[in-house]
Amino acid sequence: MKKRKVFLPLIFSVIFLSLSIIFISFTQNKQTVQTENSRISEISVTSKEFSETISPETENEMHGIWIPYMSLTLSSDERSKNAFENKINIMAEKCLKYKINTVIIQVRPFGDAIYPSKIFPYSHIIMGTQGISPDFDPLDIIIKKFHEKNISVHAWVNPLRISTGKTPISLSDNNPYKNYPTFTYDNGIYYNPAYPEVRKLIIDGIGEIVRNYDIEGIQLDDYFYPSDDTDYDKESYQKYAKSVKSDFLPISQHEWRKANINMLIEGIYSKIHSIKNNVVFGIAPQCNFDNNEKIGADVNVWCSQNGYIDYICPQLYVSNNHPTFPFNPLADKWKATVTNPNIKLYFGLGMYKAGSDADNGTWLLSDDNLQKQIEYSRAIKTNGFMLYSYEYLENADTEKEVKNAVAIIE
Repeated sequence: MKKRKVFLPLIFSVIFLSLSIIFISFTQNKQTVQTENSRISEISVTSKEFSETISPETENEMHGIWIPYMSLTLSSDERSKNAFENKINIMAEKCLKYKINTVIIQVRPFGDAIYPSKIFPYSHIIMGTQGISPDFDPLDIIIKKFHEKNISVHAWVNPLRISTGKTPISLSDNNPYKNYPTFTYDNGIYYNPAYPEVRKLIIDGIGEIVRNYDIEGIQLDDYFYPSDDTDYDKESYQKYAKSVKSDFLPISQHEWRKANINMLIEGIYSKIHSIKNNVVFGIAPQCNFDNNEKIGADVNVWCSQNGYIDYICPQLYVSNNHPTFPFNPLADKWKATVTNPNIKLYFGLGMYKAGSDADNGTWLLSDDNLQKQIEYSRAIKTNGFMLYSYEYLENADTEKEVKNAVAIIE
C-alpha cells in the first residue's frame, strides 16, 4: 500500500504531462493546417464547402444562352415579317420562362448577315439563298422582341469563316470575299487576317452593327485560324518574313498568327467603344488552352491587358467528372487566367451534352452537372454563365438537368 501511495502522484504527473504534449501537438498541427489553408488560393473551393461559401450577389449575374444560326434558319413558311415575329416572340417567351436575361444571337455565321448590311450579303438562313433580301429586318425584330421581355441581346459574329464544305451551298455574287485575301482549309474558305484590309473589313462590319442597332454586346466565337497546319497561309507568312529588316529575325509563323488575331481584336474593341462605350465586347474561346494556342487565340493577353475585351466566356462544355478535363479544375484555371479586374468572366456550359453519353458517359452519372457548375462558378466569384444552346432548353434528354439548374437561378 505504501508503494501505491508513493507512485500515485508520479502517475498523475505522467498523465498530465502526456495530455499537455498531446494538446501542444494538436495546437501546432491546427496552426499548421491554418497556415497551409491560408496559402491556398481563394480560387479553389471544394464541393464540401458550397453550403458555407455560397452567398452570391446574383442581381447582376449573367444568365445567357446562345442562339446559333441553325435555330434561326427559316423554313419557306417563316419568311414573312409576321411569321418571323411570331417565331422570335416564342423564343423570347421561352427564354423568359427559364430565367434567361441575355441572348447571344448568331448574326454573321458565314461572312454574311441576318440584317441589311452595306458590307456583307444577306445570309442564306433567312431566304434560303445567300444574297436574297427579305422585306423586313430580322435583327431589328429580334432586338425589339427580346427587349420587350427585358432580355439583353449580344450579336454573335464569326469573323473569318466564309464557308465550310457545302455550307452555304453557294456564295452570292455580291459577297466581298472575292476582293480580299483568303485561304482555303479542309474544303472551307476563310478571310486571311494577316492583311490590314481584311481586318478593316471585319472591324467595319462590326462597327455597322453597333452603329445601327440597339444591342448590349458583340461576341466572337472560337473560330480563328482553323488549325495549326502551316501550309494554308504559308505564302502570306513568307511575304511577312521577307519584309522584316535584316537587323531583325521574323517571329515564328505561330506567333505571327497570334499577332494578326490580336490586331484584329484590338481593332474591334476600339471600334465598338468609339461608337458606343456602353456596348461590351466579349470572346467565347475553347476551354482547352492548348487548342486556343494552336488557332491563334491569345487568351492570356486578352485576359490580362486592357484594350482587347470586356468579357471572356470559355466554353467549358465538360461534365463534373470528365476523364481528362473535369469542370472544377478547369474553371479554377480560367479564373486564375483573368487577372485584369476590368474583365468579366462567364462560363459557357454544355447544356447540349446533358443526359447524353458524352465525355465517356460521365454526364449520365448524375442529373445535376449544370446545377453544380453554376454553384461552383458562384463560389469562385465569376460573373455568370451562358448555356449552349437554345434548342436544348426543352429537350427530353436535358429536362432533368435544366430543371435542377433553373431551380437555383434567381
